[in-house]
Amino acid sequence: MKIHEYQGKEILREFGVPTPRGEACFSVDEAVAAATKLGGKVWVVKAQIHAGGRGKGGGVKVAKSLDEVRQFAGQILGMHLITHQTGPEGQVVRRLLIEEGAQIAKELYVGMVVDRVSQRVALLASSEGGMEIEEVAKHNPEKIHTVRIDPVTGLEAAEASRVARAIGVPDAANAEAVQILQGLYRAFVEKDAMLAEINPLVITADNHAIALDAKFNFDSNALYRRPEIVAMRDLDEEDPAEIEASKFDLAYIQLDGNIGCLVNGAGLAMATMDIIKLYGGSPANFLDVGGGANKEKVTEAFKLMLKNPNLKAILVNIFGGIMKCDVIAEGVVAAAREVSLKVPLVVRLEGTNVELGKKILAESGLPIISGNDMADAAQKVVAAAGGQK
Repeated sequence: MKIHEYQGKEILREFGVPTPRGEACFSVDEAVAAATKLGGKVWVVKAQIHAGGRGKGGGVKVAKSLDEVRQFAGQILGMHLITHQTGPEGQVVRRLLIEEGAQIAKELYVGMVVDRVSQRVALLASSEGGMEIEEVAKHNPEKIHTVRIDPVTGLEAAEASRVARAIGVPDAANAEAVQILQGLYRAFVEKDAMLAEINPLVITADNHAIALDAKFNFDSNALYRRPEIVAMRDLDEEDPAEIEASKFDLAYIQLDGNIGCLVNGAGLAMATMDIIKLYGGSPANFLDVGGGANKEKVTEAFKLMLKNPNLKAILVNIFGGIMKCDVIAEGVVAAAREVSLKVPLVVRLEGTNVELGKKILAESGLPIISGNDMADAAQKVVAAAGGQK
């Protein structure tokens, strides 16, 4: 789950991380009122969407008068902001952050992720702030400093101080940088984050360290114990189909292809998409119904896939372990009848009660195409969808 920059900064402040003063706004009048309240002579008008690269896309403007605040707020609110993370369709801007300006002397990067190899939180820091960390890693990997944090001791002040010096924090701002790094680590752990970034972490002209941006992604599996994070969810930023899927505990991600995939297990779902691509097709979605799917869950899965106007065929690929093949077969038959399925359906079953499952499909009277194995099923569904793309 993602949140907006202004929400991320609320979390940072909770853990003692200094940020510029600012207010979230939903209208032009609110933006002008916020700038008036903040005072000063320079304000930053920032689009709030769940994507990076907003500045390059025209979603961040520096205003030097209240008239400019009004002008920029009017331009940005409602625009389809296109960045390298939104795709060509862009994202509609519905919220703004109006923030006081800062005199920036240096831009740095700090972020935290889960390092699955060491099973620790990894701190990444770089002198190349304001850039995508992936680009720094590609072109200047030596400028990224990594610390895998001991979960028993946490991020100690001496380690944080060493990292701050390594990325160019001046001695006068070192203590504030240590406070920021330790606060970011505590926020990451205590809020069940998967990603936490401050990019840029700026050093001001008077040698203060401030988090000028904030990005958080959270572990969806931990949201049941984080109601304060769930309250920050912005459904306008999420795919409607994915929102609907979450209501039925379905893992669903819509893609650009035309072959629907209904699979049990994330690994098998990935392999299914791969083999469709191998035989020249293009998957329309990732869809994992999990190990405990029933008729209702399978029906909802079919409904989700059928909402995609590009859908040309569906592949059901089930390996029956906890999920028995006869149960999934009954669900597939019931779902196909309920939704009046109009696109070709290829089904491959293997595992527990597979023969009974195949019998149910064969006796259903529905035009279901049987796949003998994954390769056979993939070739058949690609052909049913109209061949290679």
